[in-house]
Amino acid sequence: MTLPTVDLGNREFWAASWSRRHEAFAALRADPGLPWFAEPEFPGFPTGPGFRAVTRHADVEYVSKHPDLFCSGQGAVSILDLPAEAHEFFGSLISMDAPRHTKIRRIAAQAFTPRRTEGLLEDVTRVARSVVAAAREKALAGDGSFDLVTEISARLPLLIICDMMGVPESRRDEVFAHSNVILAGDDPEYVTSDNPLGDYLAAGAGLSGLMTELAAAREAAPTDDVTSALVHGVVDGERLTHQEIASFFILLCVAGNETTRNAITHGVWGMHLDPSQWELWSGDVDGVTPTAVDELVRWASPINWMRRTAVADTTVGDVAVAAGEKLLLVYGAANRDETVFADPDRLDLRRSPNPHQGFGAHGPHFCLGAHLARREIAVLFRELFAGMPDLQVVGEPDRLRSIFVNGIKHLPVALAGTDGAR
Repeated sequence: MTLPTVDLGNREFWAASWSRRHEAFAALRADPGLPWFAEPEFPGFPTGPGFRAVTRHADVEYVSKHPDLFCSGQGAVSILDLPAEAHEFFGSLISMDAPRHTKIRRIAAQAFTPRRTEGLLEDVTRVARSVVAAAREKALAGDGSFDLVTEISARLPLLIICDMMGVPESRRDEVFAHSNVILAGDDPEYVTSDNPLGDYLAAGAGLSGLMTELAAAREAAPTDDVTSALVHGVVDGERLTHQEIASFFILLCVAGNETTRNAITHGVWGMHLDPSQWELWSGDVDGVTPTAVDELVRWASPINWMRRTAVADTTVGDVAVAAGEKLLLVYGAANRDETVFADPDRLDLRRSPNPHQGFGAHGPHFCLGAHLARREIAVLFRELFAGMPDLQVVGEPDRLRSIFVNGIKHLPVALAGTDGAR
């Protein structure tokens, strides 16, 4: 693929095959500049001035480590400039700059004390075991087949997030439905009306309203969940507002849910393509897990990109960047950079070192929940190897049509020896 045929601003580019996408990324990395693209069209949003693509590992790292030059506050999760009402729901940590970002992150970090984190890690094992057991029981009650995403990889992180925030069981389906709409892009399975912006804002309002109610309840009667810790956490005499807590919850549902869900699903698909990797990991779970988890996140790159905006005239590498220009940090491209990763297209569960950027590059916006996500992925595969050693992929992945999330909506799998595996 040649550079003139690549268009990151075209929604169809992100719907193309993964192999075509990685060919395009290789062409972009080989270009000495920072190629410019027109912004995608989206109903209800004004068309902006365009953006530059940052695809080399070193350049993504540089921009991420210099928030003084490249801000997040003008929009991190959208190429387009979001309307004010969208910022009300989605203006969380990920779209903030210092000093506000620093203070909010410190308050949020208080919710993840060693004692609470250890309790969460114990919960992960319990939930993962129950999710795998329930999926196996459901499969054996039928023809042995099931959807890996809906039964396992989407359920685990959602249950963990809801457990740790104290979301009642009666409202967890609501959380799942709203999260899917927020991340759906223009996927017709989740966005069914002719007003996707309205659906997007309504889903944000739904999650925000749920968490605002819960925060008010925990303010009056605190428990041992993370919502209570966020409500009562104080830094420099300041607490989070209920809206800020709601925005943090939306971030968890989006970043925390999607990263784990898609690393698991891509991981099963990748090991289906190379069965030797399944045999390697399942045959030495303790020995391979420390490197395998990060390799799944690198290979999958569940979040396609984040945006930064130049706050002054500056440079990235040898390329001049003007104040106000938008930069797209393309993690999927940086994670296949051949100057950093040997044989980058190969899933290599023994890969070490592995300085991937699947949780974002290093800097103030590195994923706050990376430790928990790693734990979820590690425990889920341990339980999968133990409870479903005979798992087989029996169909192609049904990919999410999204410019932002490298998602798989459905992956048909079956237990060996059952009708569903034939």
